[in-house]
Formats: sequence, C-alpha cells, structure tokens
Amino acid sequence: MTTPHVTPAPPTHVEIDGVPAADPELLAALMSGYGHFTAMQVRDGRVKGLGLHLERLDRSTRELFDEELPGDRVRALLARAVTNSGRRDCSARVYVHEGVRLAVVVREPAPDGPGAPQRLMSVDYLRPAPHIKHLGGFGQSYHGEAARRAGYDDALLTSPDGDISEGAVTNIAFWDGSSVVWPSAPCLTGITMALLEPLLGSVRRPVSLADLGGYRAAFVTNSRGIAPVSGIDTADLTVDEELMKRVYSAYDSVEWDALQEARQEP
Repeated sequence: MTTPHVTPAPPTHVEIDGVPAADPELLAALMSGYGHFTAMQVRDGRVKGLGLHLERLDRSTRELFDEELPGDRVRALLARAVTNSGRRDCSARVYVHEGVRLAVVVREPAPDGPGAPQRLMSVDYLRPAPHIKHLGGFGQSYHGEAARRAGYDDALLTSPDGDISEGAVTNIAFWDGSSVVWPSAPCLTGITMALLEPLLGSVRRPVSLADLGGYRAAFVTNSRGIAPVSGIDTADLTVDEELMKRVYSAYDSVEWDALQEARQEP
C-alpha cells in the first residue's frame, strides 16, 4: 500500500483578520519585540551622520544576533525605500529582526527648524540595555504617556536616587555657563547627540534632580530635532537663546551624506 504524500505544514501560521499572512515567518519576527532600529531624517536623499547610523546598526546586530550587517546592504535598502516612497524628504526607520531581516519604514518628515520648549516630568525608570536602540520600549511609552496626561511634554528617565539618564525618546544636555554637560548615567548615545557632543565644548558627568539649581539651561535632542527645556517637574529653566543659537548652528554645520553613492564615470 502506497503511503499518501502529505505536504508538511509551514512551521509558522499567522492570520490577520482571518487572512493568512503572505510571509508568516517575517511577521512572527516583526511581532516578537526582539530587535533594534535606527531613525533618521532624510532631506533631498541625504542623511546627517549616515556612517554613525550604519555603525550602530552593525554593532547592535552583532550583539543581538551574532551576525554582521554590512552598511552597503542597509544603504541600498534604505535608498530603495525612499525612492519607492516618492519622497525626497522624509522620516525613515530601519528595523533589524531575527535572521537579520530588515524592515524600512518611510513616513512624512519631521518639521524643520527649532522645536518648541519642552517641560519634562521625571520618572523612576531606566531602560534595559540602554546602549542599544532596541525594540519593546513599553516602559518609555508608558511613562511618556503618563507625563503627557499630567500636562508635561515628555518623561525624563532617572535612577531611584534621582540621577538623570535621558528622556523617554531623547538625550538631554545641561548648560552650566561654561560647558554643555551630558549626564554620564547609562543611556543611548543618540546620533544627534553624537554629532553635537564634539562641537559644543561638552563634558560628561553625573547630573541629578538635586543639581538642577546649578544649571542655567537645558535642551533635548533626537532624530526629529533639537528643543530647549523650559522646566523639569516644578523647577523652571531659562530658555537661553544664545545657547540654542550655538547648538542649532553646530548642528547646521554637519554635512549631509548621500544615501546613494555617486557613480564613477568609466
């Protein structure tokens, strides 16, 4: 008697609203919450700090998945997605998942120019593995939403002892009248922070909520831009226009890197 041939079932089956997913393995990876990403602004097909983005993606991929992620691959996929989106100016994110599968998301660009002053609410929370721009940021989102419901613009992450680390989705720097001070508590070194730090006479040292009276001003940075901080909890901070002009000028001086390398004529 001949044994009937049975087609083996795929290892993963996923349905969305009753419809089987076209690529269930990819969807399962996307839904796992384990991975990392980078976010950037693209203007006329160019990105500031592109090399830093590519380096961070490769470094985090090696740590999380024990594999390398060539920058040329990321650059090509990113350029392709931006071109296919029909936008030369946009916000773009590159997500890296299990199997080193990449998802590129292209959206409307963030507004150019200075951001509105931010008022921050301190919370007792530090991100796990803060050196990685990882997925699964429930804690950041939770505290950020709680801060907005309380009338603030965002959350400021601190240790139980009040040591300041970073914003929920930003880095923060303080001005003591002579130096730009970035808190030395563990945090993600954002690309905008990495570009500005060597240009602003910066230092890193511990900053706590108890130290706020010793600082004249503060500002936050992320992939969407730079904004002054007008207050933390009940403490008011001066928006130092001269400082902010210097910060914006420093950022404006950073060159834009083309996503697509110029072709060499034969």
